[in-house]
Amino acid sequence: MSIYGFLYLMKHKSESFEMFKKFYSEVENQTGKSIKMLRSDRGGEYLSDNFIDYLMENEILSQWTPSGTPQHNGVSKKRN
Repeated sequence: MSIYGFLYLMKHKSESFEMFKKFYSEVENQTGKSIKMLRSDRGGEYLSDNFIDYLMENEILSQWTPSGTPQHNGVSKKRN
């Protein structure tokens, strides 16, 4: 199964951390692999202390795109 098959619907951005933890767990369980990097657009939902601590505990590199460069945000932002 491809990791691109996961879809999580949220009503609020504040749910991002809990959904990421669920996603991380499912990726590990279903693929036997772990996530190595999370790329984000510096959105506040990815910058909380709890989220950053979780990434560090799980050895996930957090990579942020430069401010004011939506062209670096990838397909998701372009589709929105």
